[in-house]
Amino acid sequence: MLARGDCSRRGILKIPQDRDLDTRLSKKKKNQPKPTSAGKPAKKKKNAAPTGKTIAENRKARHNYELLEKLECGLVLHGSEVKSLRVGKLSLEEAYVRFQNGELWLVNADISEYRQANLWNHDPKRKRKLLVNKKELDRLGVKATADGLTLVPLRAYFNARGIVKVMVAVARGKKIHDKRQTLKNQEARRQIDRQMKAGGRR
Repeated sequence: MLARGDCSRRGILKIPQDRDLDTRLSKKKKNQPKPTSAGKPAKKKKNAAPTGKTIAENRKARHNYELLEKLECGLVLHGSEVKSLRVGKLSLEEAYVRFQNGELWLVNADISEYRQANLWNHDPKRKRKLLVNKKELDRLGVKATADGLTLVPLRAYFNARGIVKVMVAVARGKKIHDKRQTLKNQEARRQIDRQMKAGGRR
């Protein structure tokens, strides 16, 4: 066994410790992603809300109204309602938006009951609060009370974060001749689509 100081006397060189190298190696280990169990990728959560998916559309709105501007709103929901929406159980055909006591409400939208909820189920056609920032709320309130204008729900959908949103439009009711013109335009578009499809098959 060598005594202290023998290394230098006998020509044995000491290798200096590279502290920078040790620091870099330790950082590299920390930044490496942790493997999942058995090396398998993490599973998606069960019953996760589909993102970017349309739940329901109000097809009558575009026929009956002239749409002036649109606004995305949040929606206050019960747990059983969210589960029903995930499987598309919503109708907006008879729904409308009401400005009442300084708040915005979605009225008569039909969200079917969720069978598994049992006693904790919801009223399918209950009035539901729409969420919008104060500035937009005040602006919509003014327009909702203007002569000839109304607020209509156009579409309900899950956004990119899986949150339910409702697209609301400031609209003006169409007159009979306007509705007829809309039908003519729709029929013209259908004929053009048919002709293009038929041409593509040749």
